[in-house]
Amino acid sequence: MFKKIAVSPVIIAMILSLMLVFWLFSGDNYSAKDEAPAAQQVPEAQLAQVETRWSEAAPYQLTQIAQGQVLPWRSVSIKSQQSGTVKALLKQQGDSVQQGDKLLRLSDEGRTAKLAQAQANLKLRKSELDSARTLGKAQFLSTTELTRLESELAQAEAELQNAMLAVSQTEPSAPFAGMVDRRHIEVGDLIQTGTELMQLVQIDQLKVTAQVPQQHIAALKQGQSVTLRLLDGRELKGELSFISYAADTATRSFYIEVTVANPELWRIAGASATVEVQLTPVLAHLISPALLSLDNNGNLGVSVVDEQQQVVFYPVQILTAYNNGARVSGLPPRSQIITQGAGFVKPGDSVRVAGAEL
Repeated sequence: MFKKIAVSPVIIAMILSLMLVFWLFSGDNYSAKDEAPAAQQVPEAQLAQVETRWSEAAPYQLTQIAQGQVLPWRSVSIKSQQSGTVKALLKQQGDSVQQGDKLLRLSDEGRTAKLAQAQANLKLRKSELDSARTLGKAQFLSTTELTRLESELAQAEAELQNAMLAVSQTEPSAPFAGMVDRRHIEVGDLIQTGTELMQLVQIDQLKVTAQVPQQHIAALKQGQSVTLRLLDGRELKGELSFISYAADTATRSFYIEVTVANPELWRIAGASATVEVQLTPVLAHLISPALLSLDNNGNLGVSVVDEQQQVVFYPVQILTAYNNGARVSGLPPRSQIITQGAGFVKPGDSVRVAGAEL
């Protein structure tokens, strides 16, 4: 009825082997579901590496530069205070004079005679008043008459002073020691009151004026040393002697004056010059301009590594910039400046220093 099928032992062995393999895999899968997987080992984060250079700050002499105008220390136009004819020139152009020296002589025009008359009139008035006072003591002269004589004496004294002044003004004198820079008259000229006679200047000491922008005025102080550089290369030393208290409303700059000694009497009054004011020295670092960068707020500064091996950004001020480097202020006196890798780190990051160059 049914035919008996013979199964090869080889086939049976293969079936049993497959069942064993299936059982083994089922056990591993079940075990994996009951046990948590082992924690994976996460590699430790690597610190950014930078290269640095140590920099020592050194005192740097700051200067404020302005264009100035060189002026005589004093300059005055001698004008006639009396009318008359020029009789003699006692000083010529280019002559040096001392205070009180006579410069020229005008015609007398009767002034000496008026002086003598004023002197005689004063003597008379004094005599009359002395006699009146004697009579007054004896009560032979009224108080009103005595007062009138005193008034006449005062008038005579005033007339004498005017006569003496008129005579002295016929020989104008130098108000200070200096040089006769201009002569505007000749012998024989007829002049009137107010006519310009001579120009007198003092140049053994000079005054230099300049304008300084408002943003730089806070650094200036009276007494600071100043170097005056002339267009031909010569130099003079001076001192800042005056700083105006209010800025010019048009330019917003402050007026300054510099006192400069001119012992050799160089003819430079009226010329222009460069004024260099020596400011207070500051500590500055000499760095490459390539090390400067901007922070998120747009501040110019330099990245350094502090003692905790963290990045710190210091805003700096550029004092000078040349081909060989820039001098900046604002860094600590001794700073470990990042020279390579500053663009890959930010303030607060911990870093590894590859090597700090001295």
